[in-house]
Amino acid sequence: MKSTELHGMSDEQLGLTIRDLEKHLFQLRFQSATDRLETPSEIRKAKRDIARVKSEQRRRELAALPKVSDEVLAKGIADWAAKTDGPGKRRAKRSLARLTAIHESRLKAKK
Repeated sequence: MKSTELHGMSDEQLGLTIRDLEKHLFQLRFQSATDRLETPSEIRKAKRDIARVKSEQRRRELAALPKVSDEVLAKGIADWAAKTDGPGKRRAKRSLARLTAIHESRLKAKK
């Protein structure tokens, strides 16, 4: 699967694709545990395809972020600020920094 193919898909199609790819990966792992795979590289290829789809979903999510309303943005900042302690704090801090930068740029633009 090429990334150019993923760019042309809708969000629903990406969701269905990732579900199918994860199901295929499960079948490959199950087959690997019970029998011998004809091509062991299929597991690696399936993982890479899943990563490509998830990357495209994340790219779209980040592209839509500046278009979010101020109320939703403030709620997101509050949610991520609550998650900066404990497991997953690195992602929380990065997301919090991204959201606060967007929020601050909007405040400067309004002045």
